[in-house]
Amino acid sequence: MTTTDLGVSPDHVPSGVEHLTSASPRRRFTDNLARVLVTGSVLLAVLPLGWLVWTLVSRGIGPITDIDWWTRSERYNGAANAILGTLLQTLLAAVISIPLGILVAIFLVEYADQNSRLVKITTFMVDVLSGVPSIVAALFIFAVWRTTLDLPRSGFAVALALVLLMVPLVVRSTEEMLKIVPFELREAAYALGVPKWKTILRVVLPTAMGGIITGVMLAIARVMGESAPVLILVGASRAMNWNPFEGNQQSLPLMMLQEYNSGPSGYDTVWGAALTLVILVAIVYVAARILARFTGTKSERN
Repeated sequence: MTTTDLGVSPDHVPSGVEHLTSASPRRRFTDNLARVLVTGSVLLAVLPLGWLVWTLVSRGIGPITDIDWWTRSERYNGAANAILGTLLQTLLAAVISIPLGILVAIFLVEYADQNSRLVKITTFMVDVLSGVPSIVAALFIFAVWRTTLDLPRSGFAVALALVLLMVPLVVRSTEEMLKIVPFELREAAYALGVPKWKTILRVVLPTAMGGIITGVMLAIARVMGESAPVLILVGASRAMNWNPFEGNQQSLPLMMLQEYNSGPSGYDTVWGAALTLVILVAIVYVAARILARFTGTKSERN
């Protein structure tokens, strides 16, 4: 539609309107070009991911379809001992890291003076731990656990190293989720005479629970695949070990390293262990999302 179609003489069209009508083809071209670039960027990101998933599933599906893989230890061509060790070590790390990280985040956001020295030191330490490589965390625990305290290698020592990797992720994600909770919700609770601790427990945390659980899941997904702590802090075992506080304990990352070093004959087992690890992370993630629906606000549950 032109200005003539609208019954307006071109001589009386304002300069701004004339500029918009003449520039519309260029703007449409720019819009289409942006769509093409965005679509191409998405494809560039999705194609490698799809290829990775296809390779992982196609090469790892063979071992895990055998029931013995899930029920027998490595002594009987299974991976049950490695799966058990991974779950126990991750569970211990999560039991320590999640409450600690959430409490630190609540202190930083809800209680602490942002200009105090304690807050600055805590924030600095969280930032430092966020960038610490897993090998450094493992060596630190080895220096304290083995060298200083002369305690034996165990799955619990691995869990302590994983705690150092999990805590900063939990703190940062929880802190950001608490900050985006509208302050009006807190003020409404205070106006009704609700104590601050109960406001945090009954209003703030349920509102931010979805994001908090997502951050926790990212932390768990990161530490479940770490290989440096298990290499340094626990010995391999082809038998089942239900006690993470005593004796050697196998895990999926350690199993993958061992099978890879054994040569081409163990490559199928490596892919099977990798796919098993991905499946475990997916199961934990789905369970966490279901939990979030029952622990969040009513609007989130609906």
